[in-house]
Amino acid sequence: MTPQRVTLITLGVSDLSRAREFYAKLGWTPAPGGSDGVLFYQLNGLVLALFGRDDLAHDQNRPVGELGTGAMTLALNMHERADVDAAFQQAVEAGASILKAPEEVFWGGYSGYYADPDGHVWEVAHNPFWPLSDDGSLTLPDVA
Repeated sequence: MTPQRVTLITLGVSDLSRAREFYAKLGWTPAPGGSDGVLFYQLNGLVLALFGRDDLAHDQNRPVGELGTGAMTLALNMHERADVDAAFQQAVEAGASILKAPEEVFWGGYSGYYADPDGHVWEVAHNPFWPLSDDGSLTLPDVA
């Protein structure tokens, strides 16, 4: 049986140095070690990897052109609405492209979207219906 979990998310990047600089401006620090062509960031219970696109395509045994950008969003949930604004502004100052500035949204929360320098989409959100633990991790509430 395949467990219901994600342990590693890998983003293909065109310029690993530029990606490292962008995430450093967000205050992120890569884990020590790793290898040439990949950076690992320890998150809450999982790891984010930044992997050169050419190397990622080779690792997957596919042409680079088949990687695409995908229709997915990575989300960073925050404790408060003000935290959304601060994190969003920090990303913009680091070089992110604004897709949608933070605003109240139809589901009762507050969120905005930006793209990192490689086009990976991030949502920064405050969801008043999903309480976060002190370390920012999320466990869905029991709504039975």
